[in-house]
Amino acid sequence: MSDNELGMFLRGRRESIAPSQVGLPTGPRRRTPGLRRAELATLAGISVEYLTRLEQGRDRHPSAQVLGALGDALRLPLEERFHLHRLAKTAEGAGSACPMTPPAHTVRRSVRAVLDRLEPAPAVLLNRLSDVLAHTTGFERLARPLGVLDGPSPNLLRHVFTDARARDAFPDWERVADEYVAHFKHESHPGDPHFAHLADELTIAAGGAFGRRMERVIGLPPRNGLHRIEHPAAGGLLLDYEVLSLAEDQRLVVYLPADDATSTALERLAGHRPGVLRAVTG
Repeated sequence: MSDNELGMFLRGRRESIAPSQVGLPTGPRRRTPGLRRAELATLAGISVEYLTRLEQGRDRHPSAQVLGALGDALRLPLEERFHLHRLAKTAEGAGSACPMTPPAHTVRRSVRAVLDRLEPAPAVLLNRLSDVLAHTTGFERLARPLGVLDGPSPNLLRHVFTDARARDAFPDWERVADEYVAHFKHESHPGDPHFAHLADELTIAAGGAFGRRMERVIGLPPRNGLHRIEHPAAGGLLLDYEVLSLAEDQRLVVYLPADDATSTALERLAGHRPGVLRAVTG
């Protein structure tokens, strides 16, 4: 994992915003994607030299006012502003004083009750390392044939990067891999030994496919989206998913059929009568 996540985030956002989005003309000789450093510095009211030091990791102590000005200049949404402040605290070492508690492996009764209510929809409860803590039977029918639940301690991140069946299961594997690493980096801390142990394991086991993603800014993890899955028993599936953040750094991922064909396939897989799982439309 890069030790300059703050600088990488700032540069990535600067290069991804079009000049026209901030009221600047788009000239014909622009060789830099997005905004130039000088343009962002002017918009934020800071010097180019200071912005350069921030992006290069030579200054790791921006004030809250500077971060706010950069957030305004980059048109960051609220979630990304919080992420920017989190990266700044991590960069200056403020986060290292926090106790590194082990990833949660207990499941509260109320969460188990929620999972029961979600049947027969596929749903899975994960901790901050993407360990599988609990799931519906709908998820088991979907995931077990893919190898997701093999072994005594299933982990979705490990499965995506080390199980060859994952690349067959996800036609959009590159994007799915980006999403899982984004969750991993966002929900853990570089000083966390549990995070470091799994990162080292996957860097060795998966090589550059994992290591390259750890060294670049992928962005904030998506809270919803669409996954295409090639299932050995159900065929091609289109699944909408929603990620719900819970206490103790846990997250609940719920999958719903995105079309009628997927709805029918999941019902057939689960042995339910038609109409139990309705496709998400609109």
